[in-house]
Amino acid sequence: MEFDVGGVPFGSAEEAWFWSVQAQEAKAAGARVTAGKGLVQRPCEPSDVLRAVDRLYRRRLLLRDHLHVLVHYGRRLMAPDPERRREQRAHTLWREAFAQLAPVLREKGIVQ
Repeated sequence: MEFDVGGVPFGSAEEAWFWSVQAQEAKAAGARVTAGKGLVQRPCEPSDVLRAVDRLYRRRLLLRDHLHVLVHYGRRLMAPDPERRREQRAHTLWREAFAQLAPVLREKGIVQ
């Protein structure tokens, strides 16, 4: 299913993820997240990206460890650094997660 709301697709799945996490954090802090009110129209709602991750998890294509890494680094707005020894495992999980997520978001028109 493609979204056809005329929004600008994200350049990458990571960009879509960071956007979704920021929107979720703002919503948790009390902000009202309303479609079409951002500086750039997007082809989806933040919850669409989160639902895609949830579906992958429910289909066991993502594990709990993937979710922990996605959330932790999503809140930091940066991917794990493979050059840092303490982040090497997280970097592997991050790459695995986006290898699953990117095609799904591309198919939906959320990512170019």
